[in-house]
Amino acid sequence: MHVGKLTLRIGRPQRIAAVLLFLFLAQCLWVVHRQQLTETDYRFARCGREMWERPSPLAGYFTTCGNMQDGTFAYRVAGLPLSAERIALSATDLFRKPENRLYTAAVNGSTWESRHQLVAIKYLLHLPFIFFALWIAAGLWWVARRLFGNEGGALALALFCFCPQIVRYAVTPNNEILALWGLYGLIYTAIGVAHALQGPRRKWRPRIILITVALGLTACAHLAAAIVGLLWSIVFLLYLAERRRSQAIPILIFASLGSLVLLFLSYSLRPEPFSYIFTGGAALIWISLAGAAHFFTDITNAPITIAAVTAFLLFAGVKRSRYFGNTAPLIVALSLLPLITTQVTSQPWLWAIPFLLTFIAGIFADALETKHRKLFLGLSGGIVLTQALLCFATLPH
Repeated sequence: MHVGKLTLRIGRPQRIAAVLLFLFLAQCLWVVHRQQLTETDYRFARCGREMWERPSPLAGYFTTCGNMQDGTFAYRVAGLPLSAERIALSATDLFRKPENRLYTAAVNGSTWESRHQLVAIKYLLHLPFIFFALWIAAGLWWVARRLFGNEGGALALALFCFCPQIVRYAVTPNNEILALWGLYGLIYTAIGVAHALQGPRRKWRPRIILITVALGLTACAHLAAAIVGLLWSIVFLLYLAERRRSQAIPILIFASLGSLVLLFLSYSLRPEPFSYIFTGGAALIWISLAGAAHFFTDITNAPITIAAVTAFLLFAGVKRSRYFGNTAPLIVALSLLPLITTQVTSQPWLWAIPFLLTFIAGIFADALETKHRKLFLGLSGGIVLTQALLCFATLPH
């Protein structure tokens, strides 16, 4: 397909990825269709709308939910479609005579009070989170395919789309799926910046802006995720930049300062709630294997667990599997899996899943190039099929 001078090639890999993304979307929409709005949903809607429409009048508080110690991003994502619909409905009434207006003052009230005026609240509230999950799925496919070829990209995407925990977090308002999205994008953007430093300067600016935005939005979702992402970005950027390390330091400083500006903007330029995120303990972390143990011992994740164990054994035992493309996602995943946050509720083990799947895809792609290709091709197919069946079995009936 040709669009002006841009040529887009839609071949078999793209069609397979499109089918997998469609199946993921279908799962999420099915779950949302069977859901009932909960108190948590209304809380995200209320406080998100307050951020866009009218911040809390209470002195020192950003919203009636408080100062958003767990991050503002998810609240803004949840509230934006509802605020946009309310504004649109109110605007249409301005063109009608007062006696013919359809929307009462309730449309300016809470989401609960406006539930009969606002259309499709349940879908408007949940679809943005599904969109971000689809975005990270597509990004995972793009990274894995670029590093490991078509088979690696398809394997990583399939395991992501059929992971029950990913589906569960994609259909509810939460900062976890957004932190996962931001962290994965941040680290691979940092790796891309390091490679760009080896090329002409004209290619630097877009990637520097991208890493700044990625770091800032990750911080808006979860400060701990942003700190972990920044630390690994520093490591990878300095490691890969080689002779351009002197340019890497200013880039990291610029990205850090730019991310603070974005974080400040997310608090509507209000110093009190902005300062609270640094004093409220949102970034305090500790070590615990409880979350990772729960994930790997869950029967619905058994195929992913088998794939991860197989990949790790091959990585440890086969020298040709130990290179940067496989090592980078492995060490990031291993650093995230044992983390817990002590002052806010979050799931760092969830942030590790895209990196773990990237590692699995790389190892299996290497194995498919050996004389044991048929064995690993069958193993890959069996893992994906079993994971898909287990995921479908967890969907509400």
